[in-house]
Amino acid sequence: MAIGKHVVPRPNGEWAVRNSGASRATKVFETQKEAIAFGRDAARKDGVEFYVHRKDGTIRERDSYGRDPHPPRG
Repeated sequence: MAIGKHVVPRPNGEWAVRNSGASRATKVFETQKEAIAFGRDAARKDGVEFYVHRKDGTIRERDSYGRDPHPPRG
């Protein structure tokens, strides 16, 4: 798993923001929307990848806020 921030579902219906590889949540929210806002901001500040998971755990969205090792040529 790449280093980053993950918005993940919790069994009770809440949503958590968790660092890659961490077993504990950084912060827990009632809605996915709140978790996404917090997680995206944290990923931007830390310059890391940002992942949003679906309720089944699969990744539905991914953004990179770090230095791109393969930037587009233009």
